[in-house]
Amino acid sequence: MKKEEKKEKEIVENISILDILLDEENDSPVTLYDENDKELRFEQVAIIPMEEKLFAILKPMDEMDGVADDEAIVFLIQEQDGDAELVIETDEALAMRVFDEYYRLLDEAEGK
Repeated sequence: MKKEEKKEKEIVENISILDILLDEENDSPVTLYDENDKELRFEQVAIIPMEEKLFAILKPMDEMDGVADDEAIVFLIQEQDGDAELVIETDEALAMRVFDEYYRLLDEAEGK
């Protein structure tokens, strides 16, 4: 790895995922890593505050097993010791409520 690439990677790693997600000017893909350190890129769809928690809706840009091209995934944003991490929301009913809230907010923004 070139010295410039290493320095850029270190800078990126020092930026909190929460800062990236909440940056309204950021339209770059969100990069996450799976359990095998495989890089996965996502398009940010929305940040949804609900039930005193914060959720991110992300659409995979790369092929993922079990996820169709037109599907998005709900992540719970957890903060621990000042660091934020994204955890896939496994409670399907809660994930559906997050999507419902997203659609409600879209309708509200469009004046419906």
